Amino acid sequence: QVQLVESGGGLVQAGGSLRLSCAASGRTVSNDHMGWFRQPPGKEREFVAGITRRTGSTFYADHVKGRFTTSRDDAKNTVYLTLNSLKPEDTAVYYCAAGTKWLLTTTRDDYDYWGQGTQVTVSS
Repeated sequence: QVQLVESGGGLVQAGGSLRLSCAASGRTVSNDHMGWFRQPPGKEREFVAGITRRTGSTFYADHVKGRFTTSRDDAKNTVYLTLNSLKPEDTAVYYCAAGTKWLLTTTRDDYDYWGQGTQVTVSS
């Protein structure tokens, strides 16, 4: 059974930082493209960041580039999303997802497995 479990969300003031974790079981994160998405209140789920299988190349949405960083710890079978310089508009439920397509994409339908999400709330 595949499980992706996110943790690390919480309430933080604007300008603060958080590190989200996504621990996988039933899948090996280094064999999948791993994506981070977020869903702000009342909005669609959107791509935030991704890390490719094996090589670990990273990609970011323009609105988080330079502030967010994704990484992978193969020994722990866990991926991370570090959120810096947080803004109130970063408030959302953050999800990790595993994709088995040939290429890493920003399209949510291209991801096969999803975590339950973790809430990030940024106060002004």
